[in-house]
Amino acid sequence: MEEKRQFLCGVVEGFYGRPWSMDQRKVLFQWMQHWGLNTYLYGPKDDLKHRLLWREVYSPEEEGQLRTLIVEAQSRGLRFVYALSPGQDIVFSSSCDLTLLKRKLRQVSDLGCQAFAILFDDIDHSMCQADSEAFSSFAHAQVTVTNEIYRFLGEPPVFLFCPTEYCGSLCSPSVSKSPYLQTVGEDLLPSITVIWTGSKVISRKLSVDCLAEVESVLQRPPLIWDNLHANDYDSRRLFLGPFKGRDPQLKSHLRGLLLNPNCEFEANYIPLHTLGSWYRAGNEDRKDEECEYSPDRALATALRDWMEELNQPLQAGRQSTRADQRSSAPASHGKTPDTPSCPSTFRGTSAVAKLPVFPLNSSSPPPSPTKVKVERVEGEKKRSIQPSQPNHQLPGSRPGAPSGGNRGQKAQGRGLCGGKGLLSESQVQLLVGLHYLPHEHGPSAQKLLQELTWLKTNCHLVSANNKKAPPQKVDEWHGRASRFLSLCEDIAQLHCSVVGGANRAVLYDLYPYVWDLRNTALVAKAFICWLDGRVFSDSSTLGSWRNCFHWCGKTTGADLLGVESEPWVFKGGVSGEVQMLLPVGSSSELFTHPPPLFPTSRLYNIRPYHSKDKVELYRMVRQLHLRTQGGQESSAAHPDVIGDRCLGPCLALCPEYCFILEDELGVCGCVLGILDVRSFAKRCQASWMPAMRDKYPSKGSNTHPNTQDLIQLMEEDQGEYPDSLLYHFPSQLRLDALPELVDISVSRTLLTALLTALKANGSQGVFCEVQPTDRQRLEFLTKLGFLEILRGEARSREGVVLGRLL
Repeated sequence: MEEKRQFLCGVVEGFYGRPWSMDQRKVLFQWMQHWGLNTYLYGPKDDLKHRLLWREVYSPEEEGQLRTLIVEAQSRGLRFVYALSPGQDIVFSSSCDLTLLKRKLRQVSDLGCQAFAILFDDIDHSMCQADSEAFSSFAHAQVTVTNEIYRFLGEPPVFLFCPTEYCGSLCSPSVSKSPYLQTVGEDLLPSITVIWTGSKVISRKLSVDCLAEVESVLQRPPLIWDNLHANDYDSRRLFLGPFKGRDPQLKSHLRGLLLNPNCEFEANYIPLHTLGSWYRAGNEDRKDEECEYSPDRALATALRDWMEELNQPLQAGRQSTRADQRSSAPASHGKTPDTPSCPSTFRGTSAVAKLPVFPLNSSSPPPSPTKVKVERVEGEKKRSIQPSQPNHQLPGSRPGAPSGGNRGQKAQGRGLCGGKGLLSESQVQLLVGLHYLPHEHGPSAQKLLQELTWLKTNCHLVSANNKKAPPQKVDEWHGRASRFLSLCEDIAQLHCSVVGGANRAVLYDLYPYVWDLRNTALVAKAFICWLDGRVFSDSSTLGSWRNCFHWCGKTTGADLLGVESEPWVFKGGVSGEVQMLLPVGSSSELFTHPPPLFPTSRLYNIRPYHSKDKVELYRMVRQLHLRTQGGQESSAAHPDVIGDRCLGPCLALCPEYCFILEDELGVCGCVLGILDVRSFAKRCQASWMPAMRDKYPSKGSNTHPNTQDLIQLMEEDQGEYPDSLLYHFPSQLRLDALPELVDISVSRTLLTALLTALKANGSQGVFCEVQPTDRQRLEFLTKLGFLEILRGEARSREGVVLGRLL
């Protein structure tokens, strides 16, 4: 009886995606014991023999692992609950299926398990003909089988039942009037506990009133399967915030509460730490604890403890786990909710591996994280003296090009970020604030979104054609812009510190998220820098982008959806909201892409072009040209001729649409844009080409023969494009970068920054001409939504024109 009365509080491993490893679960049990939690429910949706192949018994090897897990949990004073999900294809009236169900649970019982759960979540309500003839309703069928299994197992003290209607929003027509729940309440044996998630699949708050209603219908206090920190429904979201929105007084109305946390094991330190604080709050036998639970106080305590964990080298057991776990992981895929969610919150059935640590074709991982780190850092250092492997080249760059002459120098104001170091307390607070809770952003995320919203809404103060703005308002804009840029730099530094940290387990679980937000912040930072003096105000006929996204400027995702909406309706979390505040925010293919196989701590920055960059850019494209073209060096007499052809017109006539990519060593790439190709071509003929003819005269002793060939190509570059093309795609872009980039994803980010600027000033479409043999660049642009619109028609020479609507 004592065991039946104990409040069950702990963890449910019930998400979709790669299950935790045995070593991770052992660490989990250590945490739970230390924090006073008492129950672990085993029910990972992607364990085939838990759900899809529930009829199959475990092999001798699997039996051994499960027995070890059960013994480990019991040795820590934890209750191990084994869950089975037969609902997808069970025939309730089939004696054969019932026998197989009993066989499976008897096998687990013989391994020492004394607590069980039968889950009927995420399944179709319809029954087969045989079941329809045997049972009066779907609920009747489930209850009948559950009662028989419960008796077969000897009426264990802990036996859980998850209904198909497991939250208020799934009940028809309502909780109190649901025939399904009424049948469960009346016919399910009273000692069986019913699982419930609250008013929603992911409930922002749990109230006494709502629980009293469901308790009345079920005729027993429910057990909460809490999805507050579950993230298996959105590949861009992670929840590091405290356990919140559940008053400890709810315990008197519940049988228990089990938290279904993040898929990424290492992300669950704070959620479970604070859950332990919540559980202990108010316990009569814990006079040393605070009587009332405070999420903020619990978070502060958990942060202090997590700091020690974050800055500890990875322990041997967890180290080997991560290597084995991810070396064969599939490439990252997005997770799309397309079927009704179960308590796990993910609404599909595909496994998701966020970040493979080693190359996908690697049969075995390197022997230690230290070696991986050394190899990675050395690979980055080599960039200034030799090119990287072809698969690390930036699309559009040219193989084998050496680095620029002063590439070894640090970029001004930026330092190297390499080697293992300690995450500071402010960085951990920033990390948690950016990945807080599904219905609530942390302080740093709120600040980021508020500043970006205000700067965007008031960008007319610094627009290119607004000379009447009050000086104090302009100063305010610049001050807030400075704070926003500083926060973006903190995010970039956080990414660097996570990669360079000592705890590699934390790195590989958190890296996809800090990397994604780093890239989004790079675009946002470049955009805010670009707005100052470059964006057109509303008086311009082109300045219409803000009208298309006016709702983003006034609300956050949670406000937009309302507190009653499920968080998966608005994708992307903080990254998604920053993205939607940008002019091209609806183009998700520009922002969602897999992280690199090898994490890199290199710091990148994207910013508008300055005139001082011209020398370095000219040197960069000259080297790229010479390495790919070979032959005689025509630039010996005229070192600027390649730069003048490739970059010169844009840098001279529309520098406001040129963006620079730089890292700690200096400039490493650029993207150039032309807002209106028609007017640009006229300006080239009127001013640029005459200047080039004067600079490179046709006669003279210093004129190299190949120079005139290049000048002729300059003339051809100004050839006309068809009106049918320019009507839909009035803008043009050119992408160049050095091939030694370690993280090739920054090329996407660089291009996105330009598309954001073009869209902001009214462009409806952009095109890029590519040679048919440049397959790498063709593939790169295609992945970003560019489609082939012309081939061999735009110029006298062969070329493929790819276009993209904005």
